[in-house]
Amino acid sequence: MSSVQDTVFDIIAKESGIDRSRITPDATLKDLEIQSLDAVQIIFEIEDHFKVTMPDRDPQFDTESVGGLVATVEKLLAEQTTQPGVS
Repeated sequence: MSSVQDTVFDIIAKESGIDRSRITPDATLKDLEIQSLDAVQIIFEIEDHFKVTMPDRDPQFDTESVGGLVATVEKLLAEQTTQPGVS
């Protein structure tokens, strides 16, 4: 498990009050019964923690599933490291 995945799981568990053991990469936020306002707060916390901006309604990014959130953060972090001078 990557540190990004660990952190995203922790944020989801903390913000939603869901037991961390229920969170899997294959689960969607809907599967976990996370309300839309909680989902927005989870996205804000992920953005704040990793200093990234999650895409809004971009078909290239899956922000509905837990695994998709992790992959999106990993991709955004990788892009940051390949773009010198961008923070």
